[in-house]
Amino acid sequence: MIGKLNHVAIAVPDLDEAAALYRQTLGAQVSDPKPQPEHGVKVVFIELENTKIELLHPLGDKSPIAGFLEKNPTGGIHHVCYEVDDIHAAAAKMKLDGKKVLGDIKIGAHGKPVIFLHPKDFNGTLVELEQA
Repeated sequence: MIGKLNHVAIAVPDLDEAAALYRQTLGAQVSDPKPQPEHGVKVVFIELENTKIELLHPLGDKSPIAGFLEKNPTGGIHHVCYEVDDIHAAAAKMKLDGKKVLGDIKIGAHGKPVIFLHPKDFNGTLVELEQA
């Protein structure tokens, strides 16, 4: 069902500092920051040959990333994102298999439909599925 790894998301306490680290120290191609108010985050994308790194920073007081950073003040891996051919079929299968889908299908930072799956169902890792 899953396709390729789309991205690994890393929550960071300082988005500018983290973007500079990837740009200056690792020589990576780094996007401009993009606010995603519907998800409560501001994101920067690091483009790699075979995938992307998504740096996440809280946007607003109700951001889920703010809570993550309270528990992990230096930041850390927040989720992994895998591509699927059909997000609706994937969501239905997850529910049928007894996996907890967090919320409804939404449009993600890449402009495509996404769902999130509870970490308790996936070895402690928050999983995002994104329609390819």
